[in-house]
Amino acid sequence: MKLTIERAALLKSLGHVQSVVERRNTIPILSNLKLDAQDGKLALNATDMDLDIAESVAADITQPGATTAPAHTLYDIVRKLPDGAQVALDADGEGKLVLSSGRSRFTLTCLPTDEFPVLSGGDLGHEFTLTVAEIQVLMDKTRFAISTEETRYYLNGIYLHATERDGAGVLRAVATDGHRLASMEIPLPKGADGMPGIIVPRKTVGELSKLVDETTADIAIGLSEAKIRFTMDSSVLTSKLIDGTFPDYQRVIPEGNDKQLDVNTKGFASAVDRVSAISTEKSRAIKMNLASGSMILSASSPEDGSATEELEVSYQGEAMEIGFNAGYLLDIVRQIEGDSTRLLLADAASPTILSEVDEPGALYVLMPMRV
Repeated sequence: MKLTIERAALLKSLGHVQSVVERRNTIPILSNLKLDAQDGKLALNATDMDLDIAESVAADITQPGATTAPAHTLYDIVRKLPDGAQVALDADGEGKLVLSSGRSRFTLTCLPTDEFPVLSGGDLGHEFTLTVAEIQVLMDKTRFAISTEETRYYLNGIYLHATERDGAGVLRAVATDGHRLASMEIPLPKGADGMPGIIVPRKTVGELSKLVDETTADIAIGLSEAKIRFTMDSSVLTSKLIDGTFPDYQRVIPEGNDKQLDVNTKGFASAVDRVSAISTEKSRAIKMNLASGSMILSASSPEDGSATEELEVSYQGEAMEIGFNAGYLLDIVRQIEGDSTRLLLADAASPTILSEVDEPGALYVLMPMRV
């Protein structure tokens, strides 16, 4: 294999694929990328056996061929080369890859390409297309609520499924960690009707977000009960799905919350952020005292003292006091882009619903805490 490629183009593709590779691997080949030069393009491939990313980039190929190379080392080398540099790659077939650029020369140890695992997509029976904006809103509005508790592995991702609201089909993304729940939906795309409910792993969501942020092209999605594949521009991301049953999240969305609070989104977020500076680091607890037309936020800690701040609000209901984890509350309010945030409350011990007044597709549920 022998080729020449622009440093910027190679760096961009390496940045996409190398982040899939774990820093520590018990299987040596999983620390490597596969490089395959054919027909004027260099194809790069990386996998951790659960997630696979493939990308191709234009290159001047003088000798077709394939090899593997240490992912993070190759990326670090190219990243440190000067802007505008040309990079020459030469694999001799004897287990060495020589990278040359200007007066720099690096020799990397390679492993055989036949050791590199293939994560095949299999039969992906459901196919549909989403725009960049649609996939971003589904992920960005929900991913913060993905659980990091490995024992409840079925919560370690976003639950994507087709359902109905008000008689219309929707594609809904849901994530929860038991303390808060985030739900976002868009109109059901053509081809998604009848798709199985799937759980997309947290790592896959993170890698997909990086790719989506750098494209304007529509994303083609193919999925089965076991795998999902995202295709965009010159990148293909294939992932195993979490093999588990997502809980019946509808059961935790309360229906009888009769106290309505409307508050300015930015002012509310800023006030919560300020008052929480005095809360104890462990609990992050803040208290909301609600009465007609006003809300008083307060927090206290034995070490640092206390803080209060009053906000003008629109509140319908009897006076009440309720406590929340300030970090969880801020995570939700920062997802709301409109001017007004609506909270539907029942009592100090029941879940609270938060929503954006002008965005009916987004819904959040937050459990209160004792303060």
